[in-house]
Amino acid sequence: MSIKAPKGTKDILPEEILTWQNIEKTASDVFSRANFKEIRTPVFEDTDLFERGVGETTDIVNKEMYTFIKSDRSLTLRPENTAGVVRAYLEHNMFRESPPVKLWYKGPMFRYERPQAGRQRQFHQIGVEMFGVQDASADAECILLASKFLNALGLNNLVVEINSLGCSVCRKEYKEKLKKAIAPFLKDLCEDCQNRYEKNPLRILDCKNENCNKLFQDYNLKNTVSSIDLCDECASHYKKLKEYLDILNIKYVENSFLVRGLDYYTKTVFEIKSNDLGSQNAVCGGGRYDGLVEMLGGVSTPAVGWAMGVERLSSLIKQIEERKIDYFVVSDNQKEAVKLVLKLRDAGYIADFDYNSRKFSKQLEKAAKISKFAIILGEDEIKNAYLTVKNLETSQQEKKTLEELLS
Repeated sequence: MSIKAPKGTKDILPEEILTWQNIEKTASDVFSRANFKEIRTPVFEDTDLFERGVGETTDIVNKEMYTFIKSDRSLTLRPENTAGVVRAYLEHNMFRESPPVKLWYKGPMFRYERPQAGRQRQFHQIGVEMFGVQDASADAECILLASKFLNALGLNNLVVEINSLGCSVCRKEYKEKLKKAIAPFLKDLCEDCQNRYEKNPLRILDCKNENCNKLFQDYNLKNTVSSIDLCDECASHYKKLKEYLDILNIKYVENSFLVRGLDYYTKTVFEIKSNDLGSQNAVCGGGRYDGLVEMLGGVSTPAVGWAMGVERLSSLIKQIEERKIDYFVVSDNQKEAVKLVLKLRDAGYIADFDYNSRKFSKQLEKAAKISKFAIILGEDEIKNAYLTVKNLETSQQEKKTLEELLS
């Protein structure tokens, strides 16, 4: 039996890689113009970082982390990157810089969950984090940056959904109201929702189980607990966010049931959804996490950010076709072919040749598939110091010296 990639992982093949490179280059261009600087953190961290940062009640920590023991130390492949970026922010004293500190990242994440469209067990994310700004202008800039990035990739059929989860004070009353509304049908909810009921009832609203969502509708849950009664500070912050989005001409929809799957979010949460996808239509998710830096050992620091799945982005945008190389050298003289190819490469061209020195007809067949031009280097060409250059689209041929070709 042949060895295959583990379930939930996927090879990114050469015909796909140009699209991925375009996504990453576009991210770098858009983010750098907004003065976000790239950071690269390790793919594994101390398990405690995620248990404290992501939250012990989340599905990620309870069921989805890849954790291993090495020399009596518990390590975990990163299931998300915000906690790792916060750890780096503290470890390298970035908090001493004049705020805001604006960072972005890209790379693989790991979660043991059921593979689905656009999401694997090893998946890739691009994300941004901004530290040090309490004002809602930071939230608005992050949403704007995500929208600009998606627009630059050619994605315009998008919907921005926003909500405020408030702070721990104004959430407390909402949690009790939510538990009271759910109690009559709690026994009929899925096992995950029943576990969340005491530990983190807000997470019930994020359940993807179809039966649970039907029960929410049957019991009119949205009208029973329509939204969080925000305290004055949280209400003011949310109002300012909407004002900033209006100024920036960002169209949005308020979704009072929008929550995030991680425990560290406070106040603003948002998602950007694509109308070109099915039920799994979120392409970007994020929000504010003002308590996370302090939770991980720093001083109280306002922060906001978001992440996008690269696999899902790749499925939405136009695929970039692999371009043909510039020159393919057709010759039965391997030494001269190698010398010519190296000169072409040194001059900045993409060039290759037939390593097996097959018949000219076979070499020309390959050249036609992968190259724009064939350079024929036979006995006459070598003897008389010229090259026969064939345009493989028009079949026109002309004789040139190497100097003429390189010029």
